[in-house]
Amino acid sequence: MSANTSTGRAGFSEEERAAIQERAAELRKEVDRGRGKKAAAEELDVLSKIAQMEEADRAVAERIHTIVTATAPELSPKLWYGQPAYARKGKVVCFFRSGRVDKERYSTFGFTPAANLDNDSGLWPTSYAVTELSESAAQMITTLVKKAAR
Repeated sequence: MSANTSTGRAGFSEEERAAIQERAAELRKEVDRGRGKKAAAEELDVLSKIAQMEEADRAVAERIHTIVTATAPELSPKLWYGQPAYARKGKVVCFFRSGRVDKERYSTFGFTPAANLDNDSGLWPTSYAVTELSESAAQMITTLVKKAAR
C-alpha cells in the first residue's frame, strides 16, 4: 500500500486500485464461463462488498484481502454475515467486520475456532480492533493468517 498523494491519505494507489478492478473483471468472466463458478462468484461478492464500504474501511479491507489471499491462497474468500471472510473447506477461518457497518468506532479482524490459534498459555486473542494498517500491524496479520491456514 502506498501513500495516495492526491488526497494526502494512506491508501491504494491508482495502479493498485486498477489491479483490484482487473481482478474483479477476471472473476466476473470466470463466473460467466462457469469455470470455478462458485469460488469466483464468492470472491466477486467479497470484492463487491469491500468496494461498497466507506473509504477508511475500504482501504483496510482491501489491504487485508490482499494479505490473506497472498499469504494463504488455500483460504477461499466468501461473505459471512454480509462481511468479508476467508474459509478452509467451507469453514470460516478469519473475517473482517466493518466498524461503520456495525456502528462501532473501529473495524475488527478476527478468527474463528477453525483457525486453531490456541497456544500453551491458555490465553490468545481471537479478534483485533483495526483503524488502519501500519506495517507492523500488516506483519502481525500475515503471521496470524499463516498460522491459521495450517
